[in-house]
Amino acid sequence: MATNFEDLDCWKACYDLELYVKKEILTNLPKTERFELYSQLLRAARSGTANIAEGWGRYHYKENIKFLLNARGSVAEVLVHGIEAKDCNYISEEVLKSLRERVESCLRLTNGYIKYLRNRNSE
Repeated sequence: MATNFEDLDCWKACYDLELYVKKEILTNLPKTERFELYSQLLRAARSGTANIAEGWGRYHYKENIKFLLNARGSVAEVLVHGIEAKDCNYISEEVLKSLRERVESCLRLTNGYIKYLRNRNSE
């Protein structure tokens, strides 16, 4: 059992995604995107980990699940912005592929945690 949100595999995967976005994507965006794509990508990447942490801090399973669903949406948003960055030739196909793999991992682990909580709630 996790003693805090940092022990959750879904949080770890989302934090890895956040760091990857900062290192491999944001650094390659032009200054003209500083207040547009850059800002949206950064907020979406941070939102995944923040929602998992906030949900973990809630008392009821249903509240936690609500925040996990929000985290899932934020992770999907990261992919949308990554696709746009690739289409604008800001990042390579290889970077986008790695981003997709990280997003899929985040979604799979978050979905697993949601399933676990739903099962616990029904007990």
